[in-house]
Parts: sequence; structure tokens; C-alpha cells
Amino acid sequence: MTSTQSTLDVTWRIEGARIIAALARFTGDVGRAEDLVSDATLEALATWPDAGVPRNPAAWLTAVAKRRAIDSWRRDARLAERYAAMAQELDDQHPDNPADALEAVDDDVLRLVFIACHPVLSRESQVALTLRIVAGLTTTEIGRMLLAPVATVQARITRAKRTLAEAHVPFESPEPTELRERLAGVLSVVYLIFTEGYAATTGDTWMRRDLAREALRLGRTLAGLMPREPEVFALVALMEFQSSRFASRTDAAGQPVLLADQDRARWDHAQIRRGSDALKRADALGRGRGAYALQAAIAECHSRAPSIDDTDWDRVVVLYEALGRLAPNPIVDLNRAVAVSMATGPASALQIVDDLAAAGSLAGTHLLPSVRGELLAQLGRHDEARAEFESAAALTGNEREAEVLRGKAQRLN
Repeated sequence: MTSTQSTLDVTWRIEGARIIAALARFTGDVGRAEDLVSDATLEALATWPDAGVPRNPAAWLTAVAKRRAIDSWRRDARLAERYAAMAQELDDQHPDNPADALEAVDDDVLRLVFIACHPVLSRESQVALTLRIVAGLTTTEIGRMLLAPVATVQARITRAKRTLAEAHVPFESPEPTELRERLAGVLSVVYLIFTEGYAATTGDTWMRRDLAREALRLGRTLAGLMPREPEVFALVALMEFQSSRFASRTDAAGQPVLLADQDRARWDHAQIRRGSDALKRADALGRGRGAYALQAAIAECHSRAPSIDDTDWDRVVVLYEALGRLAPNPIVDLNRAVAVSMATGPASALQIVDDLAAAGSLAGTHLLPSVRGELLAQLGRHDEARAEFESAAALTGNEREAEVLRGKAQRLN
């Protein structure tokens, strides 16, 4: 990979959402913003190898994209007045000055999330569009997360951008009365972004901490914006608990370290306290626990336990049962099966997993054969377990995770 391509990849991963947010504010069109950044990226690929990588690539891309927008407005007489005002503003900027090129960064990113979760879009389109333009995920990565074909994801994103343009959705924060209407979608995509950071669906690294940190930052900002919404604090609590384990989730070589093998002394206990405080804040609002609060309570059980064997697995099972009734999902059932295996043994847990397999749930993902392999290994059915681990390794898109699964299969020989 060339230094130009490598720099663009890193810039897009870290700054992509902020660049698109700045361009969306500038043009008032989310779909147009992404197209402009793509054009600027092509210009970078053509010019950087000879001219050198600029000191601030994100600012350079933003400035070039803005100039392309202005060029487009020049050709459009209907936007002549807007062009004159924006062009004067840009003429005063220098491409290497990030303070000029990136405006109100933090607010813009959160505003971009709310725009992508506008009610004119279906929930599926909201999620796909936000993961693309805010998290910077590829359509392949999004497809893996949503358990949807890539072509379907591409169609959802294209349709979403067109719908926003046709509906003339402005790039501005929703009115306070509209915030709650969009909240469920916003929380959903923020947590999906965190999930991708917690366990990357593709690539050769186990985690993408930059994504997880960005999701946690967005969650904390939302909590300040909506202090009377318990699920906002519950989501923050969940992300705090899970983030607290980052330091122990990989070894020195970057290999994944599973929960049972993690050095709990390396967990961030200050972050665990922040998670508990956020969950208490959610409970104190007195509306009962929602899906994020139940997940946070499960994560708190793990965070408070001195070891895997000392975890209150009976309580974890009860919490998963409540979560399954409140927000039915095959992944919740799969996680409940893992908890059941720890509480009562692998035989009853295997029945839950086999029911999921018979229903076709999670077909084509590595999750189900991975868990089924663990349960079969505990039952001494090593040949079947090995086959499941090999199947899971072939299905996962993350190379680090595939290595772990292949290692489990080999140890059963």
C-alpha cells in the first residue's frame, strides 16, 4: 500500500465523519457531501504522490471538497448568491489550517447523526446511512453487522441519500420537540458504531478503538443534551462498562484474549465506576429499565465479578430473559445460551442454540457455529466441535478472530 493510500485510509477512518459533517453543513446536502469527499479523495490520489502529503490531510480534503462545491455552484445560476458568500469565506482559508477548514466539529458530527436518523427514512435506511457516513464503514462491513446482503445495504444507502435530498431535509439540529422522535434510531446507530469498534467485523485487528471512542463521545454528548432520557444514560453505562476491558482484550501481539482469560486487574475501574453512576442515573429517572439498561446491567455483572467463575450467572440469565422479551433478537438468545451454559451446564444451552439453527437464525454468520463449538467441546463431542470451529473461522471476516477459532479447532485434534 502506498503512503498516499495509507494516509487516506487513516484520515478517512479517524476524520471521515467530521469531514462529511463539515461538508454537509456547507452544502446542506448529506449525499452531495459524500460525493464531494470522494472527488477530493481522487484528487489527492492524483496529486499527493508528486506534491507530497499535506500537513493536515483532513483539512486539505475538506478545503478541496468545498472548492469543488463552489465550482458546481458557479455552474448553477440558481445558487449564485450562495456561491458568492461561501467563496469569499473559503478564499480567506488555507488548506493546511484545520481551524479554518473544520467547523464546530463535535456538534457537526452529532448533527449528522440526527440528520441520518430523520423520520423520512426507514429505520433500516437510517442505520445503514449513519454507519456509512458517520462511522465510515464499507458496505461489506455494514452488511456483516446488519446480517444483510451487500447489494441490499448499497440500495438502502442510495435510497436514503436520495430521500433526504427530495425531502429537502436541512442540515440543522432538530427542534427539542423532535429529539425524542429520533432518539431510538440515534441510540441504535451509536451503539452499532461502538459494537464495530469493540469487535471489528473485518480486517486484521480485533478492535477499532477509534470508533468505540467516537461512539462513547457521542453518547456522552447526547446525555448532556437529553438529561431526562434514561436509555441515553443506560447506553453510556453499557459503553463505559465494555470500554473498561479494552486494555486486557488483546495480548502484546494483538491476539484476542477472551473474557475468561483476561487480567481483570488491567480493567479500567474508574470507567467501571462511571458506568455504574450512569446506570444509577438511568434508574433514578424512574421509568423502568429498557433494552440498553438491561444490557448495561449484564455488563455490570461481569465488571463487578472477581473472576469468570464468581460471576452471578443466574442473574445474568434472568437479565437476558427479560431482554429477550423486551427486544427479541437471535443474538440475545445466543448470548443467553452462553449464560445458561455457565449457570446450569452446556446441555440445556445447546438446545437453545440448536433451536436457533433450526429456525435459520444467524445463518451465514460465524456467531452460531462459534458458540455451538464451545458447547460441544464442553460436552466432549470433539469431532463435532472441531467442525463447528472450522466453519466459524471460515465465516468470520476478521482475521484475528479466525486465528482464535482455528486454534480452538486444532487443540481438539
